[in-house]
Amino acid sequence: MPAPKSPEFRRRALDLVAQGESVAEVARNLGVSESGLRRWMAQDDVDSGRSEGLTSAEKRELVELRRKNRVLEMEVEILKRASAYFARENILPK
Repeated sequence: MPAPKSPEFRRRALDLVAQGESVAEVARNLGVSESGLRRWMAQDDVDSGRSEGLTSAEKRELVELRRKNRVLEMEVEILKRASAYFARENILPK
């Protein structure tokens, strides 16, 4: 998988397409895939409000929240096991 391009690079590519150059030509000149450039265009439409969907900021927030949720679920599972262990220890005769 190629390294992600910088936001400045993407912005310049989108500006070239907006100036009237074809998507295929811009993609070939910049060394990116046509489908990748079209994805950038679609995401730019969503970010600017011209199209429906999750903005880039919302996607980042969703990833962060999912990561935090996984951590919290693991912590809850650990606490459940620990409480079951200590509860068993208090019930059994010594």
